This record gives sequence, C-alpha cells and structure tokens, in this order.
Amino acid sequence: MQTNIVKQPEPLLKKKDNSKVANFFKTLIKQRWLVFMVLPGFALLLVFKYFPMYGVLVAFKDYNIRDGIIGSPWVGFKHMEAFFASPLSWRIIRNSVLLAVYSLIFTFPAPIIFALLLNELRNRYFKRTVQTITYFPHFLSTVIVVGFVFDISSMNGLINKFVALFGMEPKIWLNFASAFRPLFIGSGIWQELGYGSIIFLAAITGIDPTQYEAAEIDGANRWQKLRFITWPAIIPATTVMLILKMGSILTTDFQKVLLMYNPKVYETADVIETYVYRMGVQGGQFEYGAAVGLMLSIVSFVLIIFSNYAAKKVSGNSVW
Repeated sequence: MQTNIVKQPEPLLKKKDNSKVANFFKTLIKQRWLVFMVLPGFALLLVFKYFPMYGVLVAFKDYNIRDGIIGSPWVGFKHMEAFFASPLSWRIIRNSVLLAVYSLIFTFPAPIIFALLLNELRNRYFKRTVQTITYFPHFLSTVIVVGFVFDISSMNGLINKFVALFGMEPKIWLNFASAFRPLFIGSGIWQELGYGSIIFLAAITGIDPTQYEAAEIDGANRWQKLRFITWPAIIPATTVMLILKMGSILTTDFQKVLLMYNPKVYETADVIETYVYRMGVQGGQFEYGAAVGLMLSIVSFVLIIFSNYAAKKVSGNSVW
C-alpha cells in the first residue's frame, strides 16, 4: 500500500521571500539617486544622534578617564538622586517648566495668529513686504539676536526710552531676574514669528476657494469665514506642530539662555541645560551632567507620546 506524503511548499515560501528581497534591491537601484541624496543627512543623524547614545552609560557610572566608560564602576541611580537632593534642583526645574509654559502660551500661537491675519490682507504687494520683513530675523544668528536684546535693554536702549515716558528711572534690564523671561520670550517671538507662519500659510493656500465663495453667497462675513473655513483647515497642521513642540518643550534655546543670563539672574534664568553645562562641562562632572540630561530626554519622550495620544483622542489628528 502506497502512502502519499504531502510536503510543505517550502520552496514556494523561499521563492516568495527571495522575490521580496529582489524587489527591494531593484527599487533601491532604481531610486539610487534619491538614496544618495538622503545619505548625508542619514550619516549626520547616525553620527550626532545615535552613536552618542553609547555615552548614556556614563549616567549610571562613577566615570573616570583612566578606566573609560566600560571600565568605570556602576553606581546605578546615584547621580539622579544627587540631583533631586541638590538645593538648586527645584529652582532649575521651576525655571525650565515656566519658560516652557510661557513659550507654549505665547510663542507657539503667535505664528498661527500672524498667518491668519496675513491671509486677510488684500494688497498683494504689502502682504509680500510684510512676509519678507518678518522672515528675515529667523536667519540671524543667536549671537546677533542677543546683541539686539542687550542694545534695547541697555541704559540708552529702547525700553528705557519708553519707560521714561512714565517717569521711571533707566536701568540695565538684563541684570534684573524679573525681566529675563519677558525679554527671552519676546525676542523669541520676534525672531520666529514670520518663519514659523510658513507652514500655516501653506495649509491655508490649500483651501478650496469655492468654500469661500459659497460662504459669501450664504452671507458670511470675514470673521465667520476665518472661524468656520480657514481655522478648521489648519487644525491638522497645528496639531502636528504642537506635538513636535511638546517633544522639545523643556529643551530651551540653550545658546540663547547662556548668552543672555548672568549670576544676577540665575533665580529665573538658570535652566536644566545651563545647569548641565556648568556641572558637566565646566565642573568636569560628566556623569552627573549626563544623568540630568538623560532625565530631561526621558521626560521629553513621555511628553511627546502623551501629546500624540491626547491629540489623536480629542481631534483624530496625530503624527502616528
């Protein structure tokens, strides 16, 4: 009696897998110029973002140069506990959170409002002139922007000339802790107002003009068209930008803070990144600075995950 043995179609599976690999390489060869164009950016991402992750181990070790990262002894969460035990930790966390909140309240909505207002301009030449003027500050280096801040807040600066109208005495405003945050946020709005509005203007450009025509036929005024047509059209772009903003909300403009602050304004200007710079780089406590920086990265990661989840639940728009 003969029995028929049914064999598994392994060759077919292998052939199918091989065909996927072959198609992948065919596509890679076909789009080789696009791949070559992406390679420099990918290399920079590896060198400056992924390779340095090896140094995260320093945060959990009692690092010394002689033994290196691998040879240094493990100390667990010792440096993180030392940070929270430091008398400066509350001040640093408070300053970082307040600058982040003020940035979210004032800096983030400013380009959106500016884009909506700019879209309402009917004179095309005036509109282009305003766009060009407001884009320009973005391309200035942080050093130049801080130089402007020093000039307008100096004894003979614009701020003192303004407050003199109300009988106030002139003073160097950057030497006062209470003035640091308004100057920091205000200069940030001035620098990024025009450039930050580009993505929202692009979203507005994609709106079908027939929607405005239909609204006019129904008797809608300009405010109603802005409220019911323009604003809903840019909500997806606003949501995405908000999620990305949440991921870097605690990472303030380190270079700008470093150039603007001084020991007299540490009370309001000293943030996590400047503290890490002083302790890690200037103080030589690399493991301590790495531990504080790692905690900041973890908090930022949690914030971007939470904001993406919340945006998806509330509006249905998200990054992923």
